[in-house]
Amino acid sequence: MTSPETPTCSAKGCRDAAVWVLAWNNPKLHAPERRKTWLACAEHREHLSQFLGVRGFLKDVVRLDEWVQPEGSERERP
Repeated sequence: MTSPETPTCSAKGCRDAAVWVLAWNNPKLHAPERRKTWLACAEHREHLSQFLGVRGFLKDVVRLDEWVQPEGSERERP
């Protein structure tokens, strides 16, 4: 069970607590240093990683409690 402030899995329909951060980047849309993130529970980590990996988007998989947003990957605000 999760509370409103607990990060949840990004898999469709899953509301389990996130354990992993999947950092990704679509090179056709994003600067090379930009990292978008999906969160994954233990059950969906592999599925979401494969989805991003097949497209060449997956850059890194890190435990949520160890994740540090890379410098320059935040979206620039106008």
